[in-house]
Amino acid sequence: MAKPLMAKATAVWLVDNTTLSFKQIADFVEMHELEIQGIADGDVAVGVKGFDPIANNQLTQDEIDAAEADPLHVLKLKFNASAVGEEKRRGPRYTPLSKRQDRPASILWLVKFHPELTDAQISKLVGTTKPTIQAIRERTHWNISNIQPIDPVALGLCKQSELDAAVQKAAAKKAKEGVVMSDDERRMLVSTEQSLGMDTEPKIPSAIEGLETFTLSGSTDYEPEPEAAIADAESLFNLPKGGRHDDEDDDDI
Repeated sequence: MAKPLMAKATAVWLVDNTTLSFKQIADFVEMHELEIQGIADGDVAVGVKGFDPIANNQLTQDEIDAAEADPLHVLKLKFNASAVGEEKRRGPRYTPLSKRQDRPASILWLVKFHPELTDAQISKLVGTTKPTIQAIRERTHWNISNIQPIDPVALGLCKQSELDAAVQKAAAKKAKEGVVMSDDERRMLVSTEQSLGMDTEPKIPSAIEGLETFTLSGSTDYEPEPEAAIADAESLFNLPKGGRHDDEDDDDI
């Protein structure tokens, strides 16, 4: 049974203006019977103004009269066509006009950092179409050279909980299919909270990887030769014997 609007205020009005039993009121407003008794005793909902369900098209006087005459009668909420919510729309979510220009950036971010997500999941997260996703995946989008990847959560296109749920679902599907994931892929497949809680593993930059085991000609016993003795300063300035005189003779000639 649907819950009436302003349930507690409605209960206050029914307690003050009818002779309905506490159970009948509790069942109608979906509250506990002791809470209704507390309203009658003045211990609950102190200062809450009653909300007339008849004037607000939630109950009829005939329905209340029938319930007062029969303690076993269950109050039924009056049907209101305008209060019936429309069925959930299937397909991509609606994206406001002000944020539609940000969708390509968010799609590129998802494709780059979460390649395990399917086109359907990306479409549901940011509200786009599969042809657009495919164009960005294949880098055939008309504006691909100017698109920079931006987190869709930062752009307000989806919630962090929704992104985490989609990533976890993709991870479960990948694990079920028996696909072996690398450490980097496994880190991308966890939620933000789990990723922040992980221990950081020290890694050697690829540019210097292997230098810690560098050997000469395959030998691990190589030891560098001792540095040659540094010549004294005077020997650096001593010219060969007779060199200066030879130069002077050349000048005379």
